Amino acid sequence: MSSTKTTSTSTTAGTAAADRAYWDDWQRSWDAQQGWYLPDREERFRVMIDLVEAVGGPHARVLDLACGTGSITERLLARLPGASSVGVDLDLALLAIAEGHFAGDGRFTLVTADLRDPDWAAALPEGPFDAVVTATALHWLATDDLLRLYRDLAGLLRPGGVFLNADHCPQPATPRLNELVRTAEQRRQQAESAAGVLSWAEWWQAAAADPRLAEAVAARSAVYRDHKDGDVHTTEWQLEQLIAAGFGEAGLAWRSVTDAMTAAVR
Repeated sequence: MSSTKTTSTSTTAGTAAADRAYWDDWQRSWDAQQGWYLPDREERFRVMIDLVEAVGGPHARVLDLACGTGSITERLLARLPGASSVGVDLDLALLAIAEGHFAGDGRFTLVTADLRDPDWAAALPEGPFDAVVTATALHWLATDDLLRLYRDLAGLLRPGGVFLNADHCPQPATPRLNELVRTAEQRRQQAESAAGVLSWAEWWQAAAADPRLAEAVAARSAVYRDHKDGDVHTTEWQLEQLIAAGFGEAGLAWRSVTDAMTAAVR
């Protein structure tokens, strides 16, 4: 009897480990695919978490907006083990990966919500938050939705809390420099593709072909059927709108030629 119980326990543990490894592989694959487009991705995450720690300390309470597979939260919790995070997304495939990758970690709560819905915040646990973070996501929103979201976030942060948004933010005044960067990026991406790193389209094709993700990928395809990029805005525009939305101050926390991280203090 004792031997049977031991074998059963061992089998269960082995299954759990294999399940975790499966989801971890998908998480690493997502990170590699995102890094294919954003070679300075880790640097912007470092700056972001520096500021979160400065505001919230070792037990910061964070809202991870459009969290995807939880890439920001993974780095946050590795750096600040006492922190907690609420991740919000609508993509069922990415949420499935996040749920599997963070299984059993009570520091991360996942919420399914559409940021285009004026009532999206009703699904959140009670606030306020020390910080709201997001990366390479809000450019999907139409301008009206983005402006409404800024106002929502100002109300979700505690006084002194910070909103950090790292996203595409091209500089129209430097077209030749922008083209040089694009050329350099294409060369790097070609080399990484030859080494086996998947592009966005290739990654989603692989996810759709995986039996455990196929249904979620089909569901997200239905949700995003009419999805397209929102309007392109300059950094200056973003900062002006954040002040208008109720933040006390707003500035630039990080910048590359094509991307920027805006920071707004409640």
